[in-house]
Amino acid sequence: MFDSLSDKMQNVIRKLKGTARITGKELKEMLREVKLALLEADVNYKVVKDFIAKIETKALGEDVMKSLTPGQQIVKIVRDELTTMLGGTDSKLVFSSNPPTVIMLVGLQGSGKTTLAGKLANYVRREGKKPLLVACDVYRPAAIAQLKTLGASLGIPVYSEQDSKDVVSIAKAAIKQANSNLNDYVIIDTAGRIQVDEVLMDELVRLKSQIRPHEIMLVVDSATGQEAVNVATAFDEKVGIDSLSLTKLDSDTRGGAALSVKYVTGKTIKFASVGEKLNDLEVFHPDRIASRILGMGDVLSIIDKAEEMFEQEEAEDLEKRIRKNEFTLDDYAKQIKKIKKIGLKGMLAMLPGVPKELKDAEIDDKKLAQVEAIISSMTIKERRNPDILNASRRKRIAAGSGTKVEDINRFINQYEQMRKTMKEILNGKNPLAALGGKRKGFR
Repeated sequence: MFDSLSDKMQNVIRKLKGTARITGKELKEMLREVKLALLEADVNYKVVKDFIAKIETKALGEDVMKSLTPGQQIVKIVRDELTTMLGGTDSKLVFSSNPPTVIMLVGLQGSGKTTLAGKLANYVRREGKKPLLVACDVYRPAAIAQLKTLGASLGIPVYSEQDSKDVVSIAKAAIKQANSNLNDYVIIDTAGRIQVDEVLMDELVRLKSQIRPHEIMLVVDSATGQEAVNVATAFDEKVGIDSLSLTKLDSDTRGGAALSVKYVTGKTIKFASVGEKLNDLEVFHPDRIASRILGMGDVLSIIDKAEEMFEQEEAEDLEKRIRKNEFTLDDYAKQIKKIKKIGLKGMLAMLPGVPKELKDAEIDDKKLAQVEAIISSMTIKERRNPDILNASRRKRIAAGSGTKVEDINRFINQYEQMRKTMKEILNGKNPLAALGGKRKGFR
């Protein structure tokens, strides 16, 4: 996400932080580098121009230029303006006081709209709601089949009418069914086109007027760069959109769409699709995205992901076990499964201060699979008490897991070190303990 832009912006930030005094000439050079970085990231030229002008005006303020740490203050200005460009504050998904809430997804063909419908349904279900998916892309049988497959994999119902082309009738019937089945959300997947055309727009306008959706969400392929702005503007002028969701943000190394579309259209970005799995949908937090771009990390998003994987009682029980030095290899195996679901590479990218070499390194899932194989090859007694692992036992485990004795030795040493470090963190004896505070401490 934003790899190229992030690299260039972080180089500028490093220079600023290391400068005790900044002259007007140095500031202009820094702004030139920022401008080039944004333009190379395919950010809209007008957006870049306004962004640079705002930073320059604030950075040349007397309080900044005469302060003892002008570099740090300018970094803060850049971060604040970047956050504003991305939307300023979070915007939650609308929820009607008189359910069901109807969300109408619109967008071009190939933008990832149908997949996002499934991801959005999965998201609202995790929030405790009861969604219904509706197949209104009646011109592509494959789209209907895809939505049904997504619904089946999630255990979420899908309403469709195989022989009907009347999207208004289909949507109305779906909403009626949702009322009967007490569905909280109705998520309508509409037809896309290869380009914006009058036929597509007229159908969407007619559907909007007949069903009166609570929110019309435009799904935008972030890899299209500045073209995303043109698409968003066209949809807003013809149909009227309320919000946006960005797809393929994980594969877009530039980030031009995300940095331009909110600023130009004024519409809030609510979600970002960051992977192929159905739980790879993140709430779009402008301040967190800005921090990621500038290399300041995003610990809050890591916490959010972790909270999705842990029940409160489970987390409290695990903490007690760690404090008592009772964290066993069975516990370790469970945590590996959770880490695999969260995504280790994604977590590294959101941690502050992680070297670029480590962030860019290919994470070998085979290593995690090897650890799981090693633990699975142990007896219950060995997993609960690794101290009994003598030479003969380690040799047997190596043979059972398809590894070498040296691999077993290395793993046990890593496990012991990790157990020691986790206990120190919880007891406040490790500098990483600052990350272990109450959630509100990060706010």
